[in-house]
Amino acid sequence: MQKTSARLLALLSLLQTHRDWSGDDLAGRLGITPRTVRRDIDRLRELGYPVRATKGPSGGYRLDAGAHLPPLLFDDGQAVALALALRSAATDATIGEDAARALVAVRQVMPSRLRRRIDTLRVTAVRPPGAGSASPVGTGLLAELGRVIHAREELRFDYGDDDGGAAGAAGAAGVSGAAGVSRAAGAVGVAGAVGRPRRVQPHHLVTWRGRWYLVAWDLDRDDWRTFRADRIRPRTPAGPRFTPRELPGEDVAAFVAGRFRGTDGSTTDWPCRGEVVLGLPAEAVAPFARDGIVEELGPDRCRLTLGSWSWTGLATTIGHFDADIQVIGPPELTGAFAELAARYAAAAAGRIQVSPGSTPAP
Repeated sequence: MQKTSARLLALLSLLQTHRDWSGDDLAGRLGITPRTVRRDIDRLRELGYPVRATKGPSGGYRLDAGAHLPPLLFDDGQAVALALALRSAATDATIGEDAARALVAVRQVMPSRLRRRIDTLRVTAVRPPGAGSASPVGTGLLAELGRVIHAREELRFDYGDDDGGAAGAAGAAGVSGAAGVSRAAGAVGVAGAVGRPRRVQPHHLVTWRGRWYLVAWDLDRDDWRTFRADRIRPRTPAGPRFTPRELPGEDVAAFVAGRFRGTDGSTTDWPCRGEVVLGLPAEAVAPFARDGIVEELGPDRCRLTLGSWSWTGLATTIGHFDADIQVIGPPELTGAFAELAARYAAAAAGRIQVSPGSTPAP
């Protein structure tokens, strides 16, 4: 028969599988008597494990959630996976400190053979361009946002802005161009100043390129909005409960990707997509084409199909390749190149180019 300590660990491992066990089943798996099972269950309870018993011919046991987190039992694979996840999370600006402390605690009780496997891994966080101005999001705020989403309670909050608001949105979406920046600010709802509190029905908490966002139905604007979590300051108490709405698009991932591409979130396709031939080899274009399609046409030519949230933004992005350009279509892309050409020619001549419908600066 196993020693009491080893038997208790084996019993705990069985109870952690989240199922009901009869006393006879546990006795058979552990090779002990039902009476010994009952005594070991009492020992686990004394150690703080909330084991619930059910009545019946053989009795039944289940490990319930308790008010405090008791010691847990992991096999080798689970322990390594947990440590790797914590090491990766330790690089996050939001939960990094808590993850690092948890990693120290886990590593401390690991067998030396597992500790060596963990110590060989080093993780370096590389922040995306434009993410430097983002403020850290506290775990308390994330927990509160998660709570109101789960409880389906309306949320009231103050929404602040910073100097990098619209530019940060454009950087997160990965598209350049003044028109794109303006459209991004409207699409993700970052251009709000602290004033009247926002009233929303929160639906999802998501991460996008190193930042946390709240996807919610804005009650005052009668539309979907995506709010940066680091700018949210919740007000209490929360509002009444609500019935969740159906999110546009296939799922929340598609909705968020679509919003950052300048659509209403019902599709992940770019609203503006064009095709050009560049005077560069395909291997020189492909690393910088993002989600575009590059087709080789010869040793020094390739076809590029690319999307953006505005025609001007698309033309500007294509111009970054610094090569001869032949526009295949559509006509809107040709018009955007013509507008940029006139604007750049005016700048080179020291003149002010006024776009249709705009007013020159004094």
